[in-house]
Amino acid sequence: MMKKFFNYKFFLIAGAVLLGLIVLKWLSKENPVKEIAQETVVIDTTEKEQIHLKYGFPIEEFNVETNRVKRNHSLSTILRQYDVSFGTIDKIARKAKKIFNVRRIKSGHEYSVLFTKDSIKTPEYFVYENTPVEYIVFDLRDTLNVFKGEKEIVKHRRQIKGSIESSLWNAMVVAEADPLLSVELSDIYAWTIDFFGIGKGDQFNIIYEESYVDDKPIHQLKVIAANFVHHKSNNYAFAFVEDEKDGFFDEAGTSLQKAFLKAPLRFSRISSKFSNRRYHPVLKRYRAHHGVDYAAPTGTPVHTIGDGVIIKRGYQKNGGGNYLKIKHNGVYTTTYMHLSRFAKGMKSGVRVKQGQTIAYVGSTGLSTGPHLDFRVYKNGSAINPLNVKSPPVSPVKKENEVRYQVEMKSLMKELNEEEAITLE
Repeated sequence: MMKKFFNYKFFLIAGAVLLGLIVLKWLSKENPVKEIAQETVVIDTTEKEQIHLKYGFPIEEFNVETNRVKRNHSLSTILRQYDVSFGTIDKIARKAKKIFNVRRIKSGHEYSVLFTKDSIKTPEYFVYENTPVEYIVFDLRDTLNVFKGEKEIVKHRRQIKGSIESSLWNAMVVAEADPLLSVELSDIYAWTIDFFGIGKGDQFNIIYEESYVDDKPIHQLKVIAANFVHHKSNNYAFAFVEDEKDGFFDEAGTSLQKAFLKAPLRFSRISSKFSNRRYHPVLKRYRAHHGVDYAAPTGTPVHTIGDGVIIKRGYQKNGGGNYLKIKHNGVYTTTYMHLSRFAKGMKSGVRVKQGQTIAYVGSTGLSTGPHLDFRVYKNGSAINPLNVKSPPVSPVKKENEVRYQVEMKSLMKELNEEEAITLE
């Protein structure tokens, strides 16, 4: 009897277990368990504050006062306004000696004082803007330190077109470009275009880079490509770096630089041309004038038109006043007369480089007003400076010709687009 009871109990338990397994299997089919890869995501709900740097400092952490240096103000005058002690001023000025001469602080330049953000408002830094790019930091804290810094320069690429109605300078203003571009062009084309002879109807088309600091132009310009239409003829110029040297070349790869500059002054006007019979305004009679007179204000820099050696420096009693004579090679010499003074170091035997300032316009000798009397001699005989033709320097090297042609054609296409555009 007992044995039958245990057998019955065994079958009852086994049946219950089997029924449970069947139910579980059915449930798993109806509601399959999906394995999900768990990934822990950390969410930072703290909003990051944007940090604004000025002169390398997180500027929000200071009270800042910005002013301009007033006339006759010095470092001491400025810092005393903010209760900086004489002792601190003396120490910081001494610290600055190897970095910056505090006597060169100039009126009109901007400066900033950075104060602690508390009720005492202690001045911790004085920052003087030496140039649009460079600034000098005077650390007024116990450490007393002085160092230089530079602002970030941002370059914008631009293209402009224009035509000349009165002058190249005015044409740049009309084109809403920096007028100093006219100086850049006169340098680039100094060997190929006489900028004293340009006039109404001439045109320009320029691609260039302009530098900005604090969203303001700083008058740093770099011409990349240009075409100056003079007397209805195209004059292309493409910037190209060769052997780590910048140069300008035409569409054929010929250098725009010649042996001589077209003129010894950047900007002026021709007041008298080369002539075998010219009426002299002082002597009141006709005589030969074997040079070109450039009228310009006293003190205007005079440049040598080519490399050479000064062979004479002196004073001509018979009319030329202060003068310099330069021998360029076995064929050409040039003379510069009526000078107010000579540039430092200019004396006989000194070698000069093309474009170097050698003297300054004046009115010495027989002269009715400030001007430069410029003369060119070929094999000892005076020739008309305006008719001098000189050979170009080396063209693009053969190993760089392919690279130059690729760059030049791309810029040529950009220049010749129908409308000039601003490229940012």
